[in-house]
Amino acid sequence: MQIEIWSDVICPWCYIGKRRFEKALEQSGQRDEVNVIWRSFELDPKAAQLYPGTLNELLSRKYGVSPQQAEAMNARVAALAKEVGLEYRLANARPGNTFDAHRLLHFATAQQLGDRAIECIMHAYFSESLPVGDRVALAYLAPQFGIAENEVQAMLESDDYSDAVRSDELRAAKFGITGVPFFLFDEKSGISGAQPVEIFVEALQQT
Repeated sequence: MQIEIWSDVICPWCYIGKRRFEKALEQSGQRDEVNVIWRSFELDPKAAQLYPGTLNELLSRKYGVSPQQAEAMNARVAALAKEVGLEYRLANARPGNTFDAHRLLHFATAQQLGDRAIECIMHAYFSESLPVGDRVALAYLAPQFGIAENEVQAMLESDDYSDAVRSDELRAAKFGITGVPFFLFDEKSGISGAQPVEIFVEALQQT
């Protein structure tokens, strides 16, 4: 069974959805029968490399809410993340453009390190204040999932894997995917959003 998962590394629901999906795989007993392919999706392709303000300020402007309401939104999603064992420190998050992070994920996938890489980058962004659009920071993180820092620096200074990111995004458009996370099962059925574990288990069994 092939499952393609579109996500963005700064999408809080994507990390929660990832963890719920992993729990569903464990419960279903089908882990060895599933080939998971992570696909790139940029929530804001026009974002600056490094957003100059806080995540609360970004959300306030994006959704037209007060800073207090943005803070409450973050508190709610952090509480849900905690339920699946994730610790979000969103007050310290450093958002930015994720295109290079997606290129790095493709680079890691080419070395059979994609699963480790996406987990590491998401954890670093949500829990350790990784400036996600900073190439130096991404390269510094890379040894944690098995790639030398200088290799990543060289790759990020090139155009390598840009086409791979764009290809994933075009594939998303082909299937009408406009939001993430999105889980596509054998190109036949899809699940949108960080659904409960039970929904993923049912989908795995049906597929």
